[in-house]
Amino acid sequence: MKVKAGNPSTLGAHCEDGGTNFALFSANAERVELCLYDPAGKQEIGRCELPEKMHNVWHGFLPGIAPGACYGYRVHGPYDPHAGHRFNSAKLLLDPYTRALQGEFQWHPAHFAFDPDSAHQDLIPDSRDNAAFMPKGVVCPPVHRNENTRPRVPWHKTVIYETHVKGFTWLNPEIPESIRGTFTGMAQPQVIDYIKSLGMTSVELLPVQAFIDEYHLHEKGLTNYWGYNTLNFFSPQSRYLDGNDPELFRIMVDRFHEADLEVILDVVYNHTCEGNHLGPTLSFKGIDNASYYQLLPGDERFYVNDSGCGNTINIRHPRVLQLIMDSMRYWVEVMGVDGFRFDLGSILGRQERGFNRESPFFQVLTQDPVLSKCKLIAEPWDLGPGGYQLGQFPPGWSEWNDRYRDTVWRFWRGDSGELPELARRLHGSADIFEHAGRRPCASINYISSHDGFTLRDLVSYKHGHNEANGEVNNGGYRENQSFNHGCEGETEDEAINDLRWRQMRSVLATLIVSQGVPMIQAGDEVGRTQLGNKNSYCEDNAINWIDWSKISKQGAELRDFTRKLLTLREDFPVLQADQYRHPSDDSNEESIQWLNKEGKLMREDDWHERNNHVLGYLLTENTTKEELETSYLLVLFNTSCEDQTFVLPRLQALSQTGWKQLLDSTYSDPAKPKPVSESLEVFAKSLVVLSAGKAPTLAVPTNLKQTSTEKYDV
Repeated sequence: MKVKAGNPSTLGAHCEDGGTNFALFSANAERVELCLYDPAGKQEIGRCELPEKMHNVWHGFLPGIAPGACYGYRVHGPYDPHAGHRFNSAKLLLDPYTRALQGEFQWHPAHFAFDPDSAHQDLIPDSRDNAAFMPKGVVCPPVHRNENTRPRVPWHKTVIYETHVKGFTWLNPEIPESIRGTFTGMAQPQVIDYIKSLGMTSVELLPVQAFIDEYHLHEKGLTNYWGYNTLNFFSPQSRYLDGNDPELFRIMVDRFHEADLEVILDVVYNHTCEGNHLGPTLSFKGIDNASYYQLLPGDERFYVNDSGCGNTINIRHPRVLQLIMDSMRYWVEVMGVDGFRFDLGSILGRQERGFNRESPFFQVLTQDPVLSKCKLIAEPWDLGPGGYQLGQFPPGWSEWNDRYRDTVWRFWRGDSGELPELARRLHGSADIFEHAGRRPCASINYISSHDGFTLRDLVSYKHGHNEANGEVNNGGYRENQSFNHGCEGETEDEAINDLRWRQMRSVLATLIVSQGVPMIQAGDEVGRTQLGNKNSYCEDNAINWIDWSKISKQGAELRDFTRKLLTLREDFPVLQADQYRHPSDDSNEESIQWLNKEGKLMREDDWHERNNHVLGYLLTENTTKEELETSYLLVLFNTSCEDQTFVLPRLQALSQTGWKQLLDSTYSDPAKPKPVSESLEVFAKSLVVLSAGKAPTLAVPTNLKQTSTEKYDV
């Protein structure tokens, strides 16, 4: 093959001027071979060395290489693990920048750069060729920006629906079998209409970037279902493509945008699928291990493992940071996505002395004209020292708020002394976020997610039941905030079941009336169970799939209840606050008050009464500033085991309208609003929502007075 010097400025394989330019970063390689394959990716049809190296980028231009060509790399250099080098030219390597894959990854001992059965472990290189078991990169046509209109949902109006491409579609009878489990299946009108009908604004997809199963799962006959084991940061996961054309993902995004739904990707930029020093060599390890990964000082044979998955990406390296930024821009500009949720996001802010909110990654994102406009959501913890960083991310970021999750569940479980903490979480966790000038949307409030119990299992199991994972029931979040209500797992006891469904309604209602951004896990709205498995990452089966044909009567009622809740949130701007609302001396500006069951302002003693399980949460909205027309939303919580009488507050605006009950979580059927007298019986383990005053408008006031975030009494 005739090859000449190419262009080092654009990494990856790019068609131009009658051929393809190939460029690969490797600071420590001695030479790089490009291997070309037939369109099926099976037979090698040519091999050549990239002739030039500039700025540590190896590059070459091959005339006549058109879109559809398959390729991989063999990178030559020292095999010296103690110095951090793991070059082995016997291993075919995937281009980190390839945008499509041909063929499926197959586990084989040849993927290891050493003999895994050797007494020397990883210190002696292995000569077996792994090409037959590797997917190949595909030369793609020139990319074009996705110019379709984006929904651009304001943060304060956002409601997130976390779901999984396969789990949502695999058992959906309204989707043709041939496209279930794929992006095309997700793009069907039936799917989009359903999500839209719930009241969601944004769909957060579990990882869709190309990933593989871990070796230990392969040995057990299990698979990585969630997808947090990335092989490539540009290619869509082949399991979700009915074919290998990445354009199918872009089409799905366009269909969601046409329905005014955003698409947010869960991304894993903290580690890769290559594991620790005993893991396989598939891409980054063999290209330049010492650059792509953080290695232990003193013996670079071993990896820093802040991810808990064997390795940690070296985002401090400029070229690795560039890789991540290029990947994000590709998914936004070409694929059209609207934002990202960063798995173990605190790793991305780690520097030599720990987490730093002014790290290069955050600074680059802040100034980037494309990515700074996206929704950016952090999982604000990792497994390294000082890894828990909730509230420490820069302005512009939102964070999964696990303190919200745990507080709400402890409260509804009936734990004592939870009222002050509950008030802080209902208030949008201002005590965590407002100190840096951040707004309520910084808090992503959630009750359950893919990681942990489902909503139904939280009221049905006291202990995790992960036996199917083959890990002796280990794994997952160790703390249980759940309560089984007297019976572990499924039961035919009607009293227990009625209480469980009531608890689910109460918890969902709490989520929706809280300040901040609510996130609901797909299936929770119909009472999906994982049979107590709270770490179902390796269960590609009925444990994770939503069986839409077997939704119970109670599940259908919970779905309708969820729709009612999200309609309520949409109708009342006070539930979509764009600023933190605090008490004020001016009654016309008061936006939040905390009430005891006598309908009076909470006193200091009320907050410290550990056995007090009743709280009133009063939100005030000035609907017309000039005329000071005021509307009120009152939420009454009773998590005790007994019914409680709540005296309703007397307000000036009630002289003509009076209180109306909008919702009671005791009942599965949200009844029409009805007038309420001076007091109200709030049933055990339930929540009631009432309104009064003028009807609200959709305008959110901006003239709210800010006071101390620590003050919850008025």
